[in-house]
Amino acid sequence: MADDTHADDNRRNRDRDLDLRARWHATLLDVRGGVSGGTSGGASGGTSGGTPDPAPYADNLLARWAEPQRRYHTTAHLAAVLDHIDVLEEHADDPGLVRLAAWFHDAVYAPDRSENEERSARLAERALSGAGLSEAQVAEVARLVRLTVTHDPAEGDHNGETLCDADLAILAAAPDAYAAYASAVREEYAFVPDEDFRAGRAAVLRQLLALPRLFRTPYGAAEWEGPARANLATEIDLLSV
Repeated sequence: MADDTHADDNRRNRDRDLDLRARWHATLLDVRGGVSGGTSGGASGGTSGGTPDPAPYADNLLARWAEPQRRYHTTAHLAAVLDHIDVLEEHADDPGLVRLAAWFHDAVYAPDRSENEERSARLAERALSGAGLSEAQVAEVARLVRLTVTHDPAEGDHNGETLCDADLAILAAAPDAYAAYASAVREEYAFVPDEDFRAGRAAVLRQLLALPRLFRTPYGAAEWEGPARANLATEIDLLSV
């Protein structure tokens, strides 16, 4: 039975990776205006006809998202954020750049370090500068990645609102899925003593609840705000037990 479960997990992960690779290629192609690049070369500078091949970029990013220290910030989270962007894309000014920001927003992730978003933004700047994007496009992706530090986009920042809502959508998950998310976050911070984790996590959740609104897109406000606040309140209660 355990072997069957392991095989099923491997199959799901393999299928997810194949889907993510296809989504990365389609997004990069769209953002580059239909320029597909070659079939060789890569993130280090290989090109075909002057345009880098998207595949090695996907290899690098997926390897990062599969690092062993991750429990919540995995390829499953990446896929979920991309799915949520699909739901919200009409709100974004440039959905393609929002999707690229999703790929990079947790590409650098070490639970014991505080500058993950900044390091992820710098990775995006380096990678996308060589991937055929314009300077303005690279700057926008990096800006969006940095915005996930606060999840507090300015009024009218449609790209930022879309990314932040998609990233926070897990807060509105069904109770069992939310509980699995909270458990995975705890696993990522297993090095933190339980009492310290409870206090720190509760403080973060209270800060979120104190915000006038968690979600800025019309869909997020209508569909996710209520369930998210209920989940946050429930977790705070459980942390105090």
